[in-house]
Amino acid sequence: MIGDALEQLRRLPDGSIDQILTSPPYFRLRNYNADGQIGLERHVEQWVERLATVSAEIHRALVPTGTYWLNLGDTYSQHPSDGAARKNLLMAPERLALRLQHDGWIVRNKIVWAKTNPMPISVRDRLSCTYEVVYVLAKQPAYFFDLDAIRQTHKTRRAKPRPKRRAKDEGWRGPNSDTSTGLDSLKAAGLAGHPLGKNPGDVWPLATANHRGEHHAMFPLSLATRAVQAGCPEARCTHCRQPWRRQVIRALGGLATRTALGPICECGAPSEPGLVVDPFMGSGTTAVAAEDLSRDWLGIELNPSFAALANARIADERAKRRDERGTDPAA
Repeated sequence: MIGDALEQLRRLPDGSIDQILTSPPYFRLRNYNADGQIGLERHVEQWVERLATVSAEIHRALVPTGTYWLNLGDTYSQHPSDGAARKNLLMAPERLALRLQHDGWIVRNKIVWAKTNPMPISVRDRLSCTYEVVYVLAKQPAYFFDLDAIRQTHKTRRAKPRPKRRAKDEGWRGPNSDTSTGLDSLKAAGLAGHPLGKNPGDVWPLATANHRGEHHAMFPLSLATRAVQAGCPEARCTHCRQPWRRQVIRALGGLATRTALGPICECGAPSEPGLVVDPFMGSGTTAVAAEDLSRDWLGIELNPSFAALANARIADERAKRRDERGTDPAA
């Protein structure tokens, strides 16, 4: 869909999207040469306000179990009119996250994308910034999140059995502290952790995008792939749009396996792929990741030139997959 993100989102039905994965223009860092573009506002709070308005439409269009994955970067003030005294880090991502929290979103994660090949800079009076953030937001406390799809292999295969901690040994924990009872139970059984692998955590060391197109700001395919695996269901009910899920079956000896996809509703309706939407499609990375993972996707892009480039890239990647898998439909 070519046009303004807010206007195009308003055309989408209520509760129709499983996941939003996007990287909107950062505050005063790029000029995309498109009338009405976000990012060149005079004050950072004006930028926050415009993205909060877009996010309200995203909230409406997401299914109740949907999530909003928001990649953001920060910048430094050049003048007090930007929103802080000159040379201040503007804290633009934090300002937006707090605004969205105030608007009713549940902020579930702040993922740190740690760039393994950051761009060098010539500044001499501060450290170079080598990361961006990805906020994961939900509409309600119970939402779709497939952690098992992105678990990582344990470095330690077996753990030396050790006794469980006694309850009185946990008295130092505050009321909001995580407990270690689950891990202690696994360690006591001689297991390194969850049999399907470990939680990858919220720091993702990933290289910047290796696709070299005319778009000057894109997140890497590896980031998009992991986000879609976790946030967009493989399938959903065509009637109620509830996500289909895989159950985990544990076996003796610390083994586990995931079952085939199945519905969690009682509609009896067939399934369709989950739908991920990127309202600032840019170079098309979200679409490429979605197609790699057999999800449906929808992109919105304000600049027709970028939309054409994204479509060309998506078509190229589709052709590569056909070549790799062969002409056999079952491949």
